[in-house]
Amino acid sequence: MQVTEVNVFPVDEEKLKAYVTITFDNCFVVRDLKIINGKDGLFVAMPSKKRKDGTFKDTAHPLNNETRDMIESAVLAAYEAALSSQE
Repeated sequence: MQVTEVNVFPVDEEKLKAYVTITFDNCFVVRDLKIINGKDGLFVAMPSKKRKDGTFKDTAHPLNNETRDMIESAVLAAYEAALSSQE
């Protein structure tokens, strides 16, 4: 499985830096990933939904670190490219 497309939608907020849509193998789309500026730098948050008790639960997420790293690398590279093209 490969990330075949990444669409970045930058926002101008303190912690939230962008919304992201990714496509796997040109046939499966995941929307509403977020690029967050955390205390240790940028990271990718998976799409989530607020539950009745006020907590958030991921609606889609990788099952292992290898897949998480692959997604995060592709998303952050696309984010950096989007920032460069805006300048």
